[in-house]
Amino acid sequence: MTTFWSLWIIIITVGTLVGCAAILIWCLKDRMGVEEGADMGHEYDGIRELNNPLPKWWTYLFAGTFLFAAVYFTLYPGMGSFKGLLGWQSSDQTVTSLAESKASIAEAQKNKHLVQYAKELDDADAYFGKAFRRLAYSEDGASLRPVPEIAADKEALKVGQSLFLQNCSQCHGSDARGQKGFPNLTDDDWLYGGEPEAIVTTLLHGRVGQMPSWKAALGEQGIKEVVSYTLSLSGRSVNAREAEAGKARFVVCAACHGTDGKGNPAVGAPNLTDQIWLYGGSRADVTETLMNGRSGVMPAWKDILGEDKIQLVASYVWSLSNSDSDKE
Repeated sequence: MTTFWSLWIIIITVGTLVGCAAILIWCLKDRMGVEEGADMGHEYDGIRELNNPLPKWWTYLFAGTFLFAAVYFTLYPGMGSFKGLLGWQSSDQTVTSLAESKASIAEAQKNKHLVQYAKELDDADAYFGKAFRRLAYSEDGASLRPVPEIAADKEALKVGQSLFLQNCSQCHGSDARGQKGFPNLTDDDWLYGGEPEAIVTTLLHGRVGQMPSWKAALGEQGIKEVVSYTLSLSGRSVNAREAEAGKARFVVCAACHGTDGKGNPAVGAPNLTDQIWLYGGSRADVTETLMNGRSGVMPAWKDILGEDKIQLVASYVWSLSNSDSDKE
């Protein structure tokens, strides 16, 4: 915080407190020049105004708020750049990366600094950590339980769902059905494979999908033809001549999507023969994909959630598209 803004906050804070105190002191003195308890000659709705002082309890309560403010602003931050005698802070505002954040939190926890965020993480781990580990690991604690086994555990599945809602629903939706550009996790269509191990890997390390732009290589006419052929793979009605020409050009796409267009989970290339489209399946959407390319990023959650929570989330996600699991 710059010196200007620090002074600005101090002036406003102190000025407000002094102003309120001045009003209170002014109201404590009888400035009407009439006897205490005398009728002031005003009446409203049957209630007459008398020249009475402020109630003592009200005055003491108001004065107590000033005392509380003085103690609070001495101990805690709130007066510009002054951090307070206790050194409390909500979080470390100097960090610029996840690595710095984790290091700052570890430092605060180790040295018992009054960093609220670090304290809450420490308390949460002490309170919930054992529960997460109990649900995610085998009884001897030596290894993680298999995803299908966790998915059959109602308690573990509910915890996995809660973690999903907290961390994944922003992109995939609270019902996990996704939206344009974010995969639906409730069907059987998986870009990188829907096996338990593949889902865990996706959550641990993230995914970076890259569909290049083909405008320069194919030209507008070439893209028009490839779009027609691509749409024909899923049974769409298209211009037969364009589709035939596009089939010959599709060879540049086959490296990722396969010669049959059924995709390749190893590189995250989608199946083009079904009616499931991540970025939209209209001619305009597919044309835009080929013209400008697509770039999708699934962040890595290993350093954020840890392996035990990831195992629980993966089990919940896997259960959504596997009807034989014990779901609610």
